[in-house]
Amino acid sequence: MDAIENSVDVIIIGAGQAGLSISYYLQKHGVTSQAIFEKNQIAHSWRNERWDNFCLVTPNFQCRLPDHPYAGPEPEGFMPKDEIVNYVAEFANKVTSPIYEGVEVLSVHKESDRFVVETLDAVWDCKQVVVATGSFHTPILPPNVESIPNSITQVIATDYRNPEQIPSGGTAVVGSGQSGCQIAEDLMLDGREVHLFLGNAPRSPRKYRGRDAVAWLEEMGYYKTTFAAHPDKHKALTGTNHYLTGRDGGREIDLRKFAQNGMKLYGYLDAVSADGFGARSDVKDKLDGADRSYIGIRQRIDEYIESAGINAPTEPEYVPCWEPETDLTELNFKESNITSIIWCIGFRPNFSYVKLDVFNNRGFPVHDRGVTEVPGLFFVGLPWQHTWGSARFSGIAEDSKFIADKIEESIRTVPETEYFFV
Repeated sequence: MDAIENSVDVIIIGAGQAGLSISYYLQKHGVTSQAIFEKNQIAHSWRNERWDNFCLVTPNFQCRLPDHPYAGPEPEGFMPKDEIVNYVAEFANKVTSPIYEGVEVLSVHKESDRFVVETLDAVWDCKQVVVATGSFHTPILPPNVESIPNSITQVIATDYRNPEQIPSGGTAVVGSGQSGCQIAEDLMLDGREVHLFLGNAPRSPRKYRGRDAVAWLEEMGYYKTTFAAHPDKHKALTGTNHYLTGRDGGREIDLRKFAQNGMKLYGYLDAVSADGFGARSDVKDKLDGADRSYIGIRQRIDEYIESAGINAPTEPEYVPCWEPETDLTELNFKESNITSIIWCIGFRPNFSYVKLDVFNNRGFPVHDRGVTEVPGLFFVGLPWQHTWGSARFSGIAEDSKFIADKIEESIRTVPETEYFFV
């Protein structure tokens, strides 16, 4: 083993909202022997992996970092990218533990009862490790992408910034989750020709019966549903988030309206070649599936309003504004003048640096509310770690406090002489 250069009680990997929240709760517990390692910089994903016109899709009132709720003038609004970065950076100022930016963790393993954490700069040891890097690490790409001509610009969703970055001509956007729909709209509003390949993402109303749908659902207790109580755990972990937008004060996204405005909609991408893309003949099925979710949310809100005796304005039933006459199943790059492709299929986790047997066959950690079977190893910021809000501003405080309490309890039960305090 390499010589240990530094020793602390707790090492936190990641300085986004999850890592910062853990550190904050630990310092409230009096656990000051900490180190936070951040590969890039504080709030990196918000700073550098979002497009220029990005906004939150959940209202600002759901931004509830520990002792740091949103305090701006628009609680019902949706913070744009720069305000999100400032919000997280202001919270980081409340964290007193050292944050080492630009430090990549290369390896985490365990020797005896302590963890050895190797970085590019030094070797550390500690009693507890918290991995707080989320789970969106490696972009998902379809087979045969290497056959696509080099003349076509390919961009991952996290690298997209604005239409000016994209060459003139047609753009194929692959994936209709939140990123895909919002990026496709961003391009369409700039007058670009967009070809959108659909996935299984559901959609949600924005405002319904006088309030934002998120406000209704929160009042209904929807977001308090735990993973343990979720009726379809597989769907919770593998499903795509509902698409809508916080842009321009917040609005619904209806892909049928995109089609009316000239966007070309294709079914699920199932073939990639040097000449183009092939798609399934399922445009209507994808649109209808998204609408079923949309209608279902409206119905649940209706039922709640009726049962609670709430006086709320009524709205007409949803009627689709457009139906595909025929399915577009082929996109020829040359014939459609495709000069760019934006991949919005999603991401896989990559925890390969954690050299411990705590992962399932999909690469996700096996845990109970972030607690693994390896004593002292924790995760925070995972989707559905405990509730819908676990990887979001709305639920990260609850999850972080739970883990911090576990760590503090563990430290309290071990004689102080076993620790080297810096």
